[in-house]
Amino acid sequence: MKIAIIGTGYVGLVSGACLASKGHEVVCVDVDPAKVAHINDRKPPIYEAGLQELLDQVVPSHLTATTDLKKAVQGADISLIAVGTPFDGDLIDLKYIRAAARQIGEALKDHEAYHVVIVKSTVVPGTTEDVVLPILEEASGKKAGRDFGVGMNPEFLKEGEAIDDFMYPDRIVLGGIDARTIGVMAKIYDVFPDVDVIQTKPRTAEMIKYTANSLLATLISFSNEIGNLSATVGVDVVEVMRGVHLDKRFTPIRKDGERVIPGFISYLAAGCGFGGSCFPKDVKALIAHGAGKGARMDLLKSVISVNADQPARMIEMLKLRFPDLAGVKVAVLGMAFKPGTDDIRESPSLPVTQALLEAGAVITAFDPIARHEAEKVFPSGVTFVDNLDGTVAGVDAILIMTGWPEFRALPALLETTGANPYLVDGRRLLAKDSVRAYAGIGLKAEPVA
Repeated sequence: MKIAIIGTGYVGLVSGACLASKGHEVVCVDVDPAKVAHINDRKPPIYEAGLQELLDQVVPSHLTATTDLKKAVQGADISLIAVGTPFDGDLIDLKYIRAAARQIGEALKDHEAYHVVIVKSTVVPGTTEDVVLPILEEASGKKAGRDFGVGMNPEFLKEGEAIDDFMYPDRIVLGGIDARTIGVMAKIYDVFPDVDVIQTKPRTAEMIKYTANSLLATLISFSNEIGNLSATVGVDVVEVMRGVHLDKRFTPIRKDGERVIPGFISYLAAGCGFGGSCFPKDVKALIAHGAGKGARMDLLKSVISVNADQPARMIEMLKLRFPDLAGVKVAVLGMAFKPGTDDIRESPSLPVTQALLEAGAVITAFDPIARHEAEKVFPSGVTFVDNLDGTVAGVDAILIMTGWPEFRALPALLETTGANPYLVDGRRLLAKDSVRAYAGIGLKAEPVA
């Protein structure tokens, strides 16, 4: 099929490259000529594992990029809207969605063939039918359901694992205004056999996406609340959660005796908080949407509250050893909100690093991928280093903020150098007895006399 994708951010470009690798003809549209040029030169404007290899494979044979939205839409069977939906603190901002819908509608005005417009961006329930559809009708002068189709097809992509998630999906959700729309949408995914497909209404598809992300965020905040209590009462949350995980309802035991460890178990682990472009924004947006509809969203409000407080636990543990942080040499390990990505949006590292700066600490920092993004936030006051050895050399304390596997080498490195910094593990990445001076989320830390 011929597909136009509006927006070349994380969702748009990954989706486009994956669909192109499956044989579809894809044109990615962006207003930024530099991004378009990068894509056509096979240079990904974002970091995602495997994306470079995928672009090498599909550009220009099955994927090209352009700034000409009208030409791309008129040359396609389907348009996917994959623009950003930033959250302004009260509501998601639909200005990019509205603009894309209007431009697509204008392109369809003098386009004879039936065309399906699909919202791929994460939007609150009702957006596709109540916002996008009327704009398309107004701009095109045509009637949805008769002249063109409108649908919603949420993405379920984890940053750092997005290509695998797209190529090997666990479910495909197709929300369309009518059977014809859903039929066209389904043709996109004929190349993904043996996958559970849900065919439903657009607002249900929108709700599925928000519910999925809100549930995972709730698991994390629940685990962090239990971790904070565990530290208070003097038990180790890692041991607590290990006992919880062994419930067969969470980790079933097959007939051959092997235990199955589902992926969601990783969300039932205490840490220094969640971040990224999805969980914080989506949970807040759902709270705001619920409030606008008169629904109390008390549980999800608590999820956000717990998460907002969690990074401060790192500073609290650090101050048990160093009550006055002025002049203390601190290594911050990890700026990305999770390993496998350069995305630092809502990363717990940001408030922690800012607090260290305000307290007068001397900061070195290392992230294998996200340094260039972090330097934009901290252009001064933080010394960014390109390797683990140099980052921790001569420091008084180390904070593990991101669970990069490279950081597992710390115990051996410290043993070799003979250094004994105070290590605060915000991801419980290391065994608590692997270094001489260890503190971790969900583990009671004692003040130094």
